[in-house]
Amino acid sequence: MLKFSKKHWLYIAFFTALVIIFYIVITLVVPGFTERKTAPINTVRPFAFTTQDGQRLTNNDMVGKIYAVEFFYTTCPGICPRMNKNMRTVYDALNKEKDFYILSFTCDPKTDSAAKLKLYADSMQVDTKKWVFLTGRKDSLYNAARLSFSIDDPKNFVKNEEDDFMHSQNWALVDREGNVIGIYDGLKKSEVNDLIKKAKKMLKEG
Repeated sequence: MLKFSKKHWLYIAFFTALVIIFYIVITLVVPGFTERKTAPINTVRPFAFTTQDGQRLTNNDMVGKIYAVEFFYTTCPGICPRMNKNMRTVYDALNKEKDFYILSFTCDPKTDSAAKLKLYADSMQVDTKKWVFLTGRKDSLYNAARLSFSIDDPKNFVKNEEDDFMHSQNWALVDREGNVIGIYDGLKKSEVNDLIKKAKKMLKEG
């Protein structure tokens, strides 16, 4: 049986203490050191859509920014008003943050022109530089929802585009590199609060 002298035990205790002190210091100094990095759910593909002001917005415009994404339509009588009431909670909590934005894409571009979205945005009384409403081609919008933001199953595509209709209560949270790092139920207050907390943490990390 291996025996250690008193001197050896002192050395072991000394180096063990050093390791513990180093670990404590680095966890205090380096944000997120003890957290496991979550693999992205998806990566946002290139896109180009039209804002409520008739301006072009692309994925490149959002690089370096953190943003929440939803899909809704202005004439929705069901879940959309409830979703946007909850999204207003997100807006109120984070709209003063320089690098945080909300992108609300229409599911019904045939009805929701830029002018129609402008009227809707005005009724919400929000800063449309921070909460942006977007329209575009239906196929491009649905591709973004399903293949980029992962808020709807790609299997839901139908052959006839006219018959395709997407209506999802899910939101996506996108990081500064264009990675989707979370999907949240926009009708559940607990998940809305989770999105706010996660976004604040990401903004703090810089």
